[in-house]
Amino acid sequence: MLLILVASFAVSSCIPSYKLSGTSIDYTKIKSISIKDFGNLAPTVYPPLATRFSEELRDQFQKRTRLTQNKDKGDLELEGEIVGYDLTAEAIQENAYAAKTRLTMRVKVRYVNNKEEKKSFEREFTAYASFDSGLMFNDVQDALVDDISKDIINQIFNATVEDW
Repeated sequence: MLLILVASFAVSSCIPSYKLSGTSIDYTKIKSISIKDFGNLAPTVYPPLATRFSEELRDQFQKRTRLTQNKDKGDLELEGEIVGYDLTAEAIQENAYAAKTRLTMRVKVRYVNNKEEKKSFEREFTAYASFDSGLMFNDVQDALVDDISKDIINQIFNATVEDW
């Protein structure tokens, strides 16, 4: 009987464990998150950007964690602002015209982990996407913003609750 118990313990201790969500959240300690609305302080303002970004960030945490979302004073707190939304020329051709234009978005984030203070940070996240300069920016803006926002939201998620 003792031999069976020791053998089953040895086998079970060799089985690797994986976190399917990819998060490193200790749900016995951390139960909630508060994500404040991100403001838009960029010199160039795209009116729906701040609201869309804030909602998509909340959705990411809702879908990929078991954290309860609070208005204020969560175990984890996220706040910040969009500080950059810029167009720049790239791939300049012989005729001095740009073949491509790059949209870059920068978001400043303040993250507070009220359970493990050393994990708190203030950091800026950046992402960009390029488009053919022959296209009208208004025609591609929504798709570019979707892609860039997803990238930055994934960066924020990785920096706050993933352990890769």
